[in-house]
Amino acid sequence: LLSRLAEDNYTLDKRMMLDVTVHRGRDIIFHDIGLNDAVVTKGAIARVVHLKVKCDGVAAMESSGDGIIVATPTGSTAYSLSAGGPIVEPEAQNILITPICPHDMVSRCIVASHNRVDTVEMIMNPHKNAYLSVDGGRAQKLNMGDVVTIRKSNLYTRLIRLKDRSFYDVVN
Repeated sequence: LLSRLAEDNYTLDKRMMLDVTVHRGRDIIFHDIGLNDAVVTKGAIARVVHLKVKCDGVAAMESSGDGIIVATPTGSTAYSLSAGGPIVEPEAQNILITPICPHDMVSRCIVASHNRVDTVEMIMNPHKNAYLSVDGGRAQKLNMGDVVTIRKSNLYTRLIRLKDRSFYDVVN
């Protein structure tokens, strides 16, 4: 397969990424770029976290449970899928918002446009903290009042594909 590289016999896939920022008041306390997802979760203690999601400043979801996954199409087949989110073709330009083990009957996955600016904030959380992880990296502690802003990044990941296999072959 590696000989295909020398022969320029490969395909470059361009994958959407997420730009993730945490604001504490007027300060930016965290920033990262992710290929797969940004996840806001409860801590190690077995209690729920209450989160509000807004899309372009408009309330889109309130969920009490283990957290929220905001994923790219590339990340749709990872944690988001395990939490009940849809499978999305990697070439699509969408942002997926999937609640993790919600403690209600109305929280469902949202498939939003890549043009949306999504925010996640804690509400009514008696333990006053949660954690943010981008692509499974080091957890950033969140306090009440922190706002996690997630938008499509201007950057892309380019992946080399050596086999001409369909996305559906790989998923199956």
